[in-house]
Amino acid sequence: MASIGLVGLILSPLAELLIARLLPRVGPMPGMRARITTAAITAALCAAFAFQFGVDPELPAFLLLAVLGVQLARIDVSLHLLPNPLVLALLAGGLLCLLAVTFGGQPWPDLLRGLAGAAILFVTYLILALISPAGLGMGDVKLAAPVGLYLGYLGWTQLLYGGLLGFVLNGVVTLLAVRRNRAERPSEVAHGPSMLAATAGVALFML
Repeated sequence: MASIGLVGLILSPLAELLIARLLPRVGPMPGMRARITTAAITAALCAAFAFQFGVDPELPAFLLLAVLGVQLARIDVSLHLLPNPLVLALLAGGLLCLLAVTFGGQPWPDLLRGLAGAAILFVTYLILALISPAGLGMGDVKLAAPVGLYLGYLGWTQLLYGGLLGFVLNGVVTLLAVRRNRAERPSEVAHGPSMLAATAGVALFML
């Protein structure tokens, strides 16, 4: 577990460097405090996933979730932006990892359920965004696809509770933010970090 945590500690700054170079819209490398924070969170998540999954073949997929998920949360908090290339990388990378696991002998229904979860959560978020565009952005809608993939792969119950937990966490964060600064509008609170935190929490505590 410690070695996997060290991997996360190394991959976090590498991911930030690649993002700064390949996605100029995101801006330069974050400050030292942000880099230390994201590296620590990534390392802790990687170690926690290693503890949860052990030597199971699904572990690489969830390490990818830890590395890219923390970066997406960092960017969304600071810029209210979920870059399409990063969301697509999480979706495609997660799908490839889970596809490899399936070809390696894991049950096909797990992967099919993950694909269904991606579609279900994407459509759900799209409908909610069309109904209330001030509450959800299209970045959140796109992020729902990889989130649904991971949650659906874990199970229908995980998909249901993970999807709901994302809204609960965002509601709590929004309430705290509005109470701290009454001039801040609820729509200014990034929703992506709550979605990603809910996914990680379900993966760690609902298996």
